[in-house]
Amino acid sequence: MMQRRTFLAAAGAAATTLGAMQKVQGEDAAAPRQLYELRQYIVSSPEQRAGLETYLNEAAVPAWNRAGIKPVGVFVPAEGNSPVYVLLPHSSLESVAATTQKLLADEEHVKKGAALLNAPKDKPAFDRMESSLLLAFKGMPSLETPVKNPGRVFQLRIYESPSVKTGQKKIEMFNEAGEIKIFRRVGLNPVFFGESIVGSKMPNLTYMLGFESNEAQAAGWKKFLADPDWLKLRGMDEYADKNILSNITNLPLKPTEFSQI
Repeated sequence: MMQRRTFLAAAGAAATTLGAMQKVQGEDAAAPRQLYELRQYIVSSPEQRAGLETYLNEAAVPAWNRAGIKPVGVFVPAEGNSPVYVLLPHSSLESVAATTQKLLADEEHVKKGAALLNAPKDKPAFDRMESSLLLAFKGMPSLETPVKNPGRVFQLRIYESPSVKTGQKKIEMFNEAGEIKIFRRVGLNPVFFGESIVGSKMPNLTYMLGFESNEAQAAGWKKFLADPDWLKLRGMDEYADKNILSNITNLPLKPTEFSQI
């Protein structure tokens, strides 16, 4: 009886969350907000990573595109072997939920991805895959591809907050208070901004920036830190890092040759 009650409670909570997210997506028909699945494939050897990249390039990315998921970003650490990051933009929760079955029903994907899909237990294609689900900010409702040159670089940044309320305050700072606009003006080129709906280290927000080069990245941050609007904003007590942030993770990334972002 207790197990049944627990199941019903969990099912009810999931339904409530699903309904709330669908309501948020429908708030502004003129600017629907995308959902982003951010995956991390953990690999423990260069051979694993090479096999994974072959699968993503030849099988998975084309299949995701055929399923309507595009552009797909595939990134690797600026230094080190692991993890491999995959960014999947979705137009709806239905797209998120149906992705796995769509790929398994895609004959070309199954054929070209056979080595990874059928990898034996004693020789796994990757160690683990972790995933987060993000809801796009109102101030940037869909993904952008601001840089496309071969030497481009990216930053993935995660801002953790000490409470749900302070997390929402940081999101407000980007949206209503204008921090995203400052980013754009100074050359910190946003790819996406997302609030974590499902994942680890919550509450948090995650965003990605793209640059033509490491030099452009350094120049953009230098300009940002000296910007008078930013200095005014950061001086406001309600937006002070010490009050609304508990940790910042900064991950320098490089796109793979076949990344569409």
